[in-house]
Amino acid sequence: EVQLMESGGGLVQAGGSLELSCTPSGFDVDTYAIGWFRQAPGKEREGVACIVISDGATSYSDSMKGRVTISSASAKNTVYLHLNSLRPEDTAFYHCSATKWACHGGVYDYWGHGTRVTVSS
Repeated sequence: EVQLMESGGGLVQAGGSLELSCTPSGFDVDTYAIGWFRQAPGKEREGVACIVISDGATSYSDSMKGRVTISSASAKNTVYLHLNSLRPEDTAFYHCSATKWACHGGVYDYWGHGTRVTVSS
């Protein structure tokens, strides 16, 4: 069974940090890129960051660039999203997703259920 499992969300104060994790299973993750997305109530889903598993190439959205770092670890094929200097506007459900080979230009085939990030003032 193909799965993407997110964890690490929670409640933090403005200016704080969180480390989110995405652990895929059930498919050949080495041939995929893993992206992180977020969606707040009443807002469109937007990309946050992405990493190509095969070579480690990364990309970031303009909204969080400089406040987010994406990385991967070979153990359990886990992808991490480190969020820092968090703002209330960062409050959202954060999802990870997998797309074949490259971060951009393809269909995101698999999605996790998400982990909630809440940033208080």
